[in-house]
Amino acid sequence: MTTATIAVVVFAVAYLLIATERVHKTTAALCGGGIILLLGIEGSEDAFFSQDTGVDWDVILLLFGMMIIVGVLRQTGIFEYVAIWAAKRAKGSALRVMILLTLITAVASGFLDNVTTVLLIAPVTMLVCERLEVAPAPFLIAEVLASNIGGAATLIGDPPNIIIGSRGGLSFNDFVLNMSPIVVLELLVFTLLLPRLFRGSFEVDPERAAAVLRLDESEAIRDPKLLIKCGIVLAAVFAGFFFGHSAFGLEPAVVALLGAGVLVLISRLPQSEYLSSVEWETLLFFAGLFVMIGALVKTGVIERLARGATELTGGDALVATMLILVVSAILSGVIDNIPYVATMSPLVADLVTSLDNPARGDALWWALALGADFGGNLTAVGASANVVMLGIARRSDYPISFWEFTRKGIIVTAVTIAVAAPYLWLRYFVLA
Repeated sequence: MTTATIAVVVFAVAYLLIATERVHKTTAALCGGGIILLLGIEGSEDAFFSQDTGVDWDVILLLFGMMIIVGVLRQTGIFEYVAIWAAKRAKGSALRVMILLTLITAVASGFLDNVTTVLLIAPVTMLVCERLEVAPAPFLIAEVLASNIGGAATLIGDPPNIIIGSRGGLSFNDFVLNMSPIVVLELLVFTLLLPRLFRGSFEVDPERAAAVLRLDESEAIRDPKLLIKCGIVLAAVFAGFFFGHSAFGLEPAVVALLGAGVLVLISRLPQSEYLSSVEWETLLFFAGLFVMIGALVKTGVIERLARGATELTGGDALVATMLILVVSAILSGVIDNIPYVATMSPLVADLVTSLDNPARGDALWWALALGADFGGNLTAVGASANVVMLGIARRSDYPISFWEFTRKGIIVTAVTIAVAAPYLWLRYFVLA
């Protein structure tokens, strides 16, 4: 049995255990990663130090830093304030609350990474659901689905976009001009889909709604001075996300860790208060998952899948565009879309030069971005934001199963890809 076959079998078994929930997802991922290391398919250099096949420490440390920041921010009462504000603006309607929070999440995800947005919006969501006495699971699922859609709009909204921008020579403005129109359309369709997708999740006791409307959100703020400090640090962190790399060479993970360190220092909170928000199980799950995916990258499994898909195009730009869109959506829903896009990008670059009409090559890059970003909604492990949201829900005693998420994600992915396909055809082949 070849190393590639072993890597596929280990990943498939671990994925099956995660999907069926026979074993906790963190246990399955760590055991899968451990087997990969034990069999020598990856060594410590590959697993822990390689940018291509190793654990993505930038993702894990970004998560850790933002979890610390959220832990400090939670002590101010700002999440309760926003929860009451949202419920009052929605007039106590659960459906309007869901629409409002999903739109906020989608817009924020275009300017922050998806995981940061989810970490900030999840506590607000659970609080407003507690106030209205409705189950938070549908709201959390809707928000993370919206996050993956909204993050596609800009170069910095989703990590795969950064890779595509670098490989394809596409600027921030290129992403805004080409991706924002379809993202706006997708969000409109998604909003219209919410009442049917989560039917039966919007029943609110009228007395409970009336009680929420009588609340004064300003009374929720427990520590105004700490809130001001958090606001200043968060503004600096967000500025660092935007300009840190171009101006100082700072990666988002470094910015998040610096922000977390400053907040811990100036807040003088005990460790138990800010560390309580750290999702240790989620961080360990990612570590194991990255090792298994790294084995698929190292043994050439992902590259062979991607190359096989591109060879089916026969040099036809339209066929290549649609094939890349669909294949990217499917594969990005099963494996992390970051290593997939990293592997697929050079193949797309080669394919662009071999097209019968290279002028339409940009369509292939946008197909890759849309497929990878929207495909993240396909399953519960299709995107980092999905895993983080499920971890938060579980720690808050509102567990969301793999299939509870995936049943909704399959529908949303199918709809968004179905809308994206004619957009690509019309814009780059009919109206070009």
